[in-house]
Amino acid sequence: MIIEGDYASDGAVCVRGAFTPEHIAWATEAIEANLADLSPLAKRASADDDAPFVEDFCRWREIPAMERFIRDSPAAAIAGELTGSDQIRLYHDHMLVKEPGTRQRTPWHQDQPYYNVSGTQNASLWFPVDPVDRGATLELIAGTHLGPWYMPRTFLDERAAWFPDGSLEEIPDFAADPQRWRVLAWDLEPGDAVYFNMLTVHGSGPVNGPNRRRVLSVRFLGDDMVHAPRAWRTSPPFPGLEDELDAGSEMDHPLFPVLWNRRSD
Repeated sequence: MIIEGDYASDGAVCVRGAFTPEHIAWATEAIEANLADLSPLAKRASADDDAPFVEDFCRWREIPAMERFIRDSPAAAIAGELTGSDQIRLYHDHMLVKEPGTRQRTPWHQDQPYYNVSGTQNASLWFPVDPVDRGATLELIAGTHLGPWYMPRTFLDERAAWFPDGSLEEIPDFAADPQRWRVLAWDLEPGDAVYFNMLTVHGSGPVNGPNRRRVLSVRFLGDDMVHAPRAWRTSPPFPGLEDELDAGSEMDHPLFPVLWNRRSD
């Protein structure tokens, strides 16, 4: 296992050889089972005249291979080391599949403004089970995890469906100032993974050629992450959670099991 980059300063790293062939098989089985049985939270993130870009969320309790990967692979332990946490909880799983020929670019965005959590010790795993070249890989803007928060918008029609329009800064034109905004991106082989902070700005390109881009993403909560109820539907939603967890409290709930403890590692 080789870590490329600095998580604390850049907000993202590539972990080469993070997962074994067995772990890759679990993740692949999980993705295919999810695609075969989409949940009500699933959505198509590409236009009707484009190839399918399909997402789904929060399936670990229903798909055994997904739970096996989340609990039994080193994914959570790596998140613990990168975030400097003593304990890692699951936040949620997220499947992302772009079929061959998908033109839709995933636009620049941060994840944390869509969520109902607050804090800095967190990590998102982006794990493709297919080879991913530079054109289709995840791109991240180094250092943006240090703030500010940018306005979250829907991907296809760019609506401000969460924070009210004007309440947060808009995403900058990163290409206009390449000296200021450093783009991180890696060609990836199965077994390689990217970890990034939930506030790190990221996006990805289209999928050209004959290959699929199947990704299992898992979000992890470290020591300082707490509940931050929102007045709107978060993505993904956790309906009724505000009645069970106070604002500012630890995410101590069956939906968010502890996956790793430094003391028992």
